[in-house]
Amino acid sequence: MTSGSRRLMRRIPMLRPCNERCCLSTLLLIRHGANDWVHGRLAGRIPGVHLNDEGRRQAQELAARLADLPLDAIYASPLDRTVETAQAIAAPRDMTLRLVEGLQEVDYGQWQGAELKELYKHELWPGVQHYPSGTRFPDGETLGEAQIRMVTTLDSLRSRHPKGMFVVVSHADIIKLAVAYYIGMHVDLFQRLEIATCSVTALRFTPAGPRLLAFNDVGSISHLKPKPEEPAAENQATPTDTTSESANGVEAPAQQA
Repeated sequence: MTSGSRRLMRRIPMLRPCNERCCLSTLLLIRHGANDWVHGRLAGRIPGVHLNDEGRRQAQELAARLADLPLDAIYASPLDRTVETAQAIAAPRDMTLRLVEGLQEVDYGQWQGAELKELYKHELWPGVQHYPSGTRFPDGETLGEAQIRMVTTLDSLRSRHPKGMFVVVSHADIIKLAVAYYIGMHVDLFQRLEIATCSVTALRFTPAGPRLLAFNDVGSISHLKPKPEEPAAENQATPTDTTSESANGVEAPAQQA
């Protein structure tokens, strides 16, 4: 990372929860761009995973799609792929990129770094898919705990933007968990949601509650094209793209509110 790009990043202090009665903000939840670990291994918070050529292209196209929107702030998980995606949005606007620990990837514990095809066979996999609120990744979080962390952080960020629009660049599972919370879906059903790389999900917060304005928008419908089928492994549960994230710490960010 260049010294110039580091100047675009800034820590943020601890924040207060948002007062829902006065909040009319719009939140854009964006997943990072593609990298070589997506669909293959569960990188979690392992350092050194960057956007690949496709991911950099996605990030540039994303920045162009957002060009006409009046963004008040850009926040990101402090991991390489999220920072690189967020920088593609921030640089043309000459905006400061703020890193927030609470937007971090799920803590997958001992599963971090494993191949997904092996995790599909793990005895905990059915729990991750169907009882995520109560299934703990070995030495890591439950997805229920990750949801609480993410929602607490997002609600705190909203207190800074009571009537504006701001961007949060994060990860597939943690975005899905936040969306499930705000639309009233039980956390144990969150695997029914899908978040593509560099997709935009928009929520508007009103005195009457959150409103889902856009979901998993990638600017086209190409992501609906069926993918080639892979040979099914013996006793393999149906795989999803929910835990195909990768991560890397960049700079010591502010603590979660």
